Amino acid sequence: MGRVTQRRKVHKYVLDGSPKALEYPVRHREDVLAVEEPLEIRLGSLSYSVTMRTPGDDFDLVAGFLVSEGVIWAPEQLVSLRFCAGEDENGVQTFNVVEAQLRPDVPLPDTGRKVYTSSSCGICGTDSIEAVQKSSHFSPRADPLTVDAKVLAALPGLLRKSQRVFEDTGGVHAAGLFRIGDDGDPQLLCLREDVGRHNAVDKVVGWALREDLLPLTGTVLQVSGRASFELVQKASLAGIPVLAAVSAPSSLAVELAEANGLTLAGFSRETSFNVYAGDARILRPAPAVPIA
Repeated sequence: MGRVTQRRKVHKYVLDGSPKALEYPVRHREDVLAVEEPLEIRLGSLSYSVTMRTPGDDFDLVAGFLVSEGVIWAPEQLVSLRFCAGEDENGVQTFNVVEAQLRPDVPLPDTGRKVYTSSSCGICGTDSIEAVQKSSHFSPRADPLTVDAKVLAALPGLLRKSQRVFEDTGGVHAAGLFRIGDDGDPQLLCLREDVGRHNAVDKVVGWALREDLLPLTGTVLQVSGRASFELVQKASLAGIPVLAAVSAPSSLAVELAEANGLTLAGFSRETSFNVYAGDARILRPAPAVPIA
């Protein structure tokens, strides 16, 4: 879909004191923005939620959202996904409503969310924190995956190289799912970008559900932002054993990672990272041998 980015005219202020800036402190130029639009998610005739997202991979987003909500956990529970009719003021199809048909034996939630979900919050509208801490059908605790420290440190760079929308806009988050091969090298299985951190992860999880890959044993989820509670929850529900973020985790994210047996790393850089939970999965580099 060609609605991921949008060009806008802007006024750029340059105040660096250079001769050109002193002569022309305000310049007119075009900038590329990441698109943000609402997506209504329906379960049959039930309007379940509205989330703000970057258009594209919407079926993955809906599928992953339903996994993250604990509604489904297997591809056969999701019968179909389709865009519903919806037009803007110019009569153009908006593709902003997706209807999911679930298998008849899948229990439907009693009600939809009470408020819309913004692109910055993955758990808004739930009644309480207890409602968010759902029982997962997959547990990462017993996953035998181990990851070399140098490999884990390299993942943000590999993720960044594949972020095409971020390259154009600088305004989206990314989530990349990696599998560590027998030779120790990481393989990027799926990358998704979105204005919302949680949406990017939902798109990755939804892709995995539709590819019949759940649980995602033996994988590492690398995200471009901070490691919040909802991202740890989404990773746990998908059976992902390792979650790494380029920024900090929250205290509740660490507590949930410890409770679910998930390895959680933060401040992931090319040469360093912090492990807040599950350090046993990280293969430490051998200490340097002192020179005699």
